[in-house]
Amino acid sequence: MRKFSLPLAALAIFSTVPLSVRAEPTRATIVYDDAATQLTLAPGNASQLWVTTGDLTRATRFELKPQGVCRDQLCFPVPKARSSEFVRKDSGKALFNLLAFAQLVKQPVAHDEALSTWYFGQRADQRDGLSSLQAPDFTLPDMAGKMHSLSDFRGKKVLLVTWASW
Repeated sequence: MRKFSLPLAALAIFSTVPLSVRAEPTRATIVYDDAATQLTLAPGNASQLWVTTGDLTRATRFELKPQGVCRDQLCFPVPKARSSEFVRKDSGKALFNLLAFAQLVKQPVAHDEALSTWYFGQRADQRDGLSSLQAPDFTLPDMAGKMHSLSDFRGKKVLLVTWASW
């Protein structure tokens, strides 16, 4: 019976390689604007999402241009001082960090590592915000059936309690 052993030096090398570094390209699904796109991620740090500029356009309809990351007339400038966080060259291909872009435009991202799926929510410019801090006027019945409007309590402190089943 032959025994095979791994030299301690080799074992030490293998144990120091972080698991978060991808040695080769991996397949992933990007869900952007509710459209799913299959693509190949560039090798590198697994905590970042480096894609080719062609895949950037295919998955998000954004293009990397000299003025920034653009879709039609909408452009987000890439900060010059931080350009290495967004763009890098690898084997002659331009790669773009989609997670850095999401952070720049205040876009929420959810990642399912087991399914290798990334979901991108609405950017800050797409979300509706409150136009004011004033609640709209509404009318509701009390326990006795008498109708009351919020405006009836103007100038007084009011606690609104809401609930939803979803």
